[in-house]
Amino acid sequence: MNYPSVIKFFIIFMCIFNMMGTTYAQDVQYTQFYAAPLYLNPAFTGSSELTRIGANYRNQWPGLDHSFNSYSAYIDHYMFDINSGIGVIFNANKESKAKLSTNEIGLSYSYRLKLGFDSFLRFGGQVSYINRDAYFGDLVFGNQLDINTGSIGGDSGELFSGDYRHSFMDYNFGLLYHTETYWLGISGHHLSQPNTSFVDGNISKLPMRLSAHGGMKFDLGEGFINNYYSNSRQERSVFFAFNYKHQAPFNQLDIGTQFFLQPLVLGVWYRGFPVKYSLPNNESIAGLLGLTLESGLDIGYSYDFTLSKLGNLQSAGAHEISIRYSFMYGDPNQRNRRSTVIPCFRF
Repeated sequence: MNYPSVIKFFIIFMCIFNMMGTTYAQDVQYTQFYAAPLYLNPAFTGSSELTRIGANYRNQWPGLDHSFNSYSAYIDHYMFDINSGIGVIFNANKESKAKLSTNEIGLSYSYRLKLGFDSFLRFGGQVSYINRDAYFGDLVFGNQLDINTGSIGGDSGELFSGDYRHSFMDYNFGLLYHTETYWLGISGHHLSQPNTSFVDGNISKLPMRLSAHGGMKFDLGEGFINNYYSNSRQERSVFFAFNYKHQAPFNQLDIGTQFFLQPLVLGVWYRGFPVKYSLPNNESIAGLLGLTLESGLDIGYSYDFTLSKLGNLQSAGAHEISIRYSFMYGDPNQRNRRSTVIPCFRF
């Protein structure tokens, strides 16, 4: 084993050690967080005022050979008669080296309250069942590494063996205020700070994740698309948005812009934190390319270019794909009632 491989083992071990709950854990962060609306804030449930089905996939640090893979899927629906949205969300992530996986299924609900002519406040809540599973028999510890040759020695002396499983309930809450041109939301996840430890008798609380997010939309004027039969209107707009997250000692700020030149979406993000502190910042620049079709199908791809000390050549950044299909389910006469859709990012 060469020295770069040894370094990779140390990096992977520290990440696994973090997720085991011995230190503070951190939730998965999607670059296209508005393409995972129920994961971002349960108040987004039903916010499209359509029936919406979506899925997200993220592959982080594939250059380490033992990357972190995350999945999310959801379906939500808006009910005009009771001003409410309901949804179901599935989340999963897996770290391949330790075969550490987390699976979640949650039920989400939101209520829309009209405050003025074009201003609304949405309340959302979510309850989830989470199962964690891990196998630590293949882990490599520091005392197994020969610093002179880079080889791996025998037994580490650690007590990890076999499969570990742990299940618990989780609760989230969110608020979302919006008009026709801007939006502002806050959310709190893991409100009960459930115990995530695999070891009986040990307490390792999952820290509460707090988020504040918002943005503004600017219309650039309509264009026209010639489809050989008629000229159809083309939306042209630019969005500016942010998403701030705090979880235990971790702070993260995403800030960026998206251009919507129907049907094309182009975006760029900066992820980091303007004030340096003792913890690593995982800074990156993300680029987005999306396509939104009149059929209701939206497809997005983004790539995170790593700026932190981990390095993009070693980590290979992060790839993310989202797909979403929106349609009108139920009485077609309600289509004209869609006047309060949030002017939000497409992805």
